[in-house]
Amino acid sequence: MSAIAFDLPDDVKDVVEGLQAFARKEVLPRHEKHRDLLEDSRLKYSEDGRVAPDVQNIIRDVRMAASDAGYYQMCVPEALGGGGLGMQAYYAGWQALFHMCGPQHWLMLYCISHWAFGPSRLLERVTDQARAEILAPLMSGEKGMCFGLSEPGAGSDASMIRTRAVPDGDGWVIEGRKIWTTNSPTADSCIIFAVTDPERAKAKKGGISAFLVPTDAPGFEVQRIVKMFGHIGGDEAELRFENLKVEPWQLVGELHNGFATALYGVSLGRVYNSARAVGYGRWAVEMALEYCKQREAFGQPISEYQGVTFPLASSAMELHAAHLMGLNAARLLDTGAPAVKELSMTKAYSVETGVKAVDRAMQTHGAMGFTNELGLTDAWHTLRLINVADGTNEILRRTIVQRMLKGDVDL
Repeated sequence: MSAIAFDLPDDVKDVVEGLQAFARKEVLPRHEKHRDLLEDSRLKYSEDGRVAPDVQNIIRDVRMAASDAGYYQMCVPEALGGGGLGMQAYYAGWQALFHMCGPQHWLMLYCISHWAFGPSRLLERVTDQARAEILAPLMSGEKGMCFGLSEPGAGSDASMIRTRAVPDGDGWVIEGRKIWTTNSPTADSCIIFAVTDPERAKAKKGGISAFLVPTDAPGFEVQRIVKMFGHIGGDEAELRFENLKVEPWQLVGELHNGFATALYGVSLGRVYNSARAVGYGRWAVEMALEYCKQREAFGQPISEYQGVTFPLASSAMELHAAHLMGLNAARLLDTGAPAVKELSMTKAYSVETGVKAVDRAMQTHGAMGFTNELGLTDAWHTLRLINVADGTNEILRRTIVQRMLKGDVDL
């Protein structure tokens, strides 16, 4: 029985069920087969901190299998050869995968093309040459990409970027730096956002353009791997561009109007992270409920103690609300509504709710909650991080208030 009173569209329900079946067939068995390689950080990462080549090969296999099955590119526009499904399918699919797989079976991250790792509507306006040389292997899952927007001095306020693309003959030369560029240590291409008209950019009236660049191009350097939470490797990096030459065919969309592309990418990230928070939160609460029925203290199951169960009840209420908010925001976006306020509310509330749910599940498990085998600490790390990613909760509240002060007060 579903706690949601309304049905998802039939095509979305079919996709969710298909994704779950795909994960059972292609993701879970790979984790079982390659358990040591995928779970031992000393094997998962190379000495330089990058994901090890053998692990990269497994990731590629999952991407390509998902592409062959039609799930990887399911939300990519039909004009690019994708399935053309909307935000509702994107949210529902990701939420179902995170809920089912939890953080231990993390290869499910490659079942659907993540907007910053692979093809999406961001690439809808690439040139014909870019489609042939870069987009085609992205669509097949053979290769991956990354999204170069954030900089050391430009995080939540992305309009502050300093990377420049200066005209050079028919093309441009890019100089600058990026940081927190997820997937960049192993990506094959990068969409780089750079200032092309400083005056327009300063006035926040455009002046920023997007370029699709192979990561093996001369002048493109992964300067360092950014490691977090004490891990020995990572998937984030700082990039440096020196005399990086790009040609007209690498321009994405219109010159000086690339910031809209960046903002759409951030919106996709907010939908994705909202789904991730709800999925992981549900997974954690369900695990805690099972544990508290089995664990005994002072002669009875700890499920009999309100101090144990009431926090889980609070998380259940909050996750239910977050789930409904996510479905609503996705549906609004599919109707063409901007849903700026609603998506900001959804992302902030969902990620705050998700990290609390995992923390409460850890508390329920006692010392066991901190062990590697349960995966709760992995979920906590991820959800704590996405309380910052794609707009901090403070920035999102600022956006909500700004929209309401301008008259958007429907709740």
